[in-house]
Amino acid sequence: MTLKTNNGLVGHSRSILMGGKNIEQVLEKEWLLTNSRGGFACGTVAGCNTRRYHGLLIGALDPPANRIVGLSSCLETVAIGNETKALGCFEFEGAISPNSFMHLCKFSKDLGVHFDYNLWDVKIKKSIYLLPDSDVTAIVYEFSDMVAEFDFSVRPFIGLRDFHSLRKSGTVLFAKQYSDILSVRSDDIGTGELLLRTEDMRFERDEQWWYNFLYRKERQRGAECFEDLFSPGVFQCHIDSPGRVVLWASLGQFEREPQEECDELEIVIDSLHFREKELLQNSETKDPYLGSLYSAAGQFVVEREINKTPAWTILAGFPWFLDWGRDTFISLEGLLLCTGRFDEAQSVLKTLADAVDDGMVPNRFDDYGGQAHYNSIDASLWFVHAAFEYLGYTADTAMFSARLLPAVRWVIDSYRQGTRFGIHADEDGLITGGDEQTQLTWMDVKFDGLVFTPRYGKAVEINALWYSGLCRLAEFYADRDNANDIASARFYSKMAEKVKESFVKSFWNESTGYLNDCILCDGTVDTSLRPNQIYAAALGFSPLTKEQKTSVVGVVQRELLTPYGLRTLSPGDSRYIGRYEGGGFERDSAYHQGTVWPYLLGAFIEAYLRANDFSRDSKTKAMNYLEPLLKHMTEDACIGSISEIFDGDQPQQPRGCFAQAWSIAEVLRAYKMITK
Repeated sequence: MTLKTNNGLVGHSRSILMGGKNIEQVLEKEWLLTNSRGGFACGTVAGCNTRRYHGLLIGALDPPANRIVGLSSCLETVAIGNETKALGCFEFEGAISPNSFMHLCKFSKDLGVHFDYNLWDVKIKKSIYLLPDSDVTAIVYEFSDMVAEFDFSVRPFIGLRDFHSLRKSGTVLFAKQYSDILSVRSDDIGTGELLLRTEDMRFERDEQWWYNFLYRKERQRGAECFEDLFSPGVFQCHIDSPGRVVLWASLGQFEREPQEECDELEIVIDSLHFREKELLQNSETKDPYLGSLYSAAGQFVVEREINKTPAWTILAGFPWFLDWGRDTFISLEGLLLCTGRFDEAQSVLKTLADAVDDGMVPNRFDDYGGQAHYNSIDASLWFVHAAFEYLGYTADTAMFSARLLPAVRWVIDSYRQGTRFGIHADEDGLITGGDEQTQLTWMDVKFDGLVFTPRYGKAVEINALWYSGLCRLAEFYADRDNANDIASARFYSKMAEKVKESFVKSFWNESTGYLNDCILCDGTVDTSLRPNQIYAAALGFSPLTKEQKTSVVGVVQRELLTPYGLRTLSPGDSRYIGRYEGGGFERDSAYHQGTVWPYLLGAFIEAYLRANDFSRDSKTKAMNYLEPLLKHMTEDACIGSISEIFDGDQPQQPRGCFAQAWSIAEVLRAYKMITK
């Protein structure tokens, strides 16, 4: 069978030639494959795992939660006579061994990922495909340009552990063979069952523990970085002519009965083509950047079961985040509305609307399927914003009125009257909430009780969203006919006018030409120069004058804008930290104290375009602001995605999650604003 390529899907195929590159360079580049369950496979372009989250199959036992590293890696060997060469690549303390990188000539990514090795006696292409709707990985080995016959073997290394943890050799793992399926289980409760299957190779039991695999990214993050892995034995075969063999790995049952591998792999690749076609159906395929953004956007949209009902949700980032309310609603426009996926957007909104409690939308769902968490002051306001954006894109007034409007009203009225964490509208109409012990805005890091960015009280972006939500609700009711709606329009419009007056009085700082960041509960004014104020200039309903918006954009552009997004604090501030590195305390202290966030570039570009009346010149300059992130998406960090954060100081290394939903979403949204 000839494997299909993705040449017809513009903007998605990526190749890296290894000639002249050293392994240290390539260990910094990563790849990611995802499915609709929240499962994934990922690793480095060098083929060496550098994170605890790397693996050939990470599945979700309770999609998208309870994720398990099933198959960690494989050691492949080619034996000709007395000579043996390896494709495997692992790092141990002080050494990378075996170092198959010396044989790796090309890495490429399209519907799967592909490693091209030249072992002089044979060329081997190793391909990895993750099924789009099940936790099954196909590892395909294709052999060509053979000089002689050889023996080929694959030794699998099994994790079967929670993806946040590490495996140690004290745990008992059981391997049992059933016909052509090898089953591996752990004595740990709740780690599932890994199944391995192949019709091309025979299995020889040879149980081993391999010790002290080193994950350098975990060491850099100050986390435990050594792991022991179990191998039940070796899959072997003799290769006497060009061809291929396939090893299948599944976390749970295989969906189809084993059949001729050629046919089964064909079905898998066809299904991946179909999913990619669906993701790109609304893109302009002649635009390679847009095609890449649409494809990347699809990786974060997954299924979640709510009260036994299937629904769609948005994962905040790979490899470690689940779905967060704040991230979901900031991402929804870019990932789903801009891409024309209105049914999925409706599902996400209805799911979260049904989860509103005490007038609040969940901030996040639990990693292990537990109760939702409501510890956020802004997620609910972002829900209101996203609901109205959905209405604007779809004109689906019936669904909005029936399913979203009640939740929107509940949020607005609860925030006005009072809800959890002391959240309420103060006498001046502005929203206040929280105290010294809570972190309710997106700058929410706390380490051992130490708060790095205290923003309780009246935060600038919260009240910008509050004003916008009131205006949009008033506008919605004003377009309706009955007396009750007209009365509601007047009520919310009057509230908005009060908020507008108070917003300018409290936040506009005439002496600096920008907005104060926060008014603490005791009346202390935090004049820190932070990016949160950009939303007051970016939202369609703004409490600021044209001159004030222009001033805010200018200051943010001068002090906070970098090639990869906005800094979270001005470099001129004594608390500024320019590097996000070190252990947990060091990284948390820098997270919102200078670290650059790409997603903020979306709001900045919108504010910049509004301040310049969306002129052609402003769009040209805005595209220049986007270009470094578009280049990053194709060349750096995770190939085909955008990182969560970057260092504030040059050279601004990518940090955090290697694929972040709102980074992709806001770049995509900004790109569409510029090019429309």
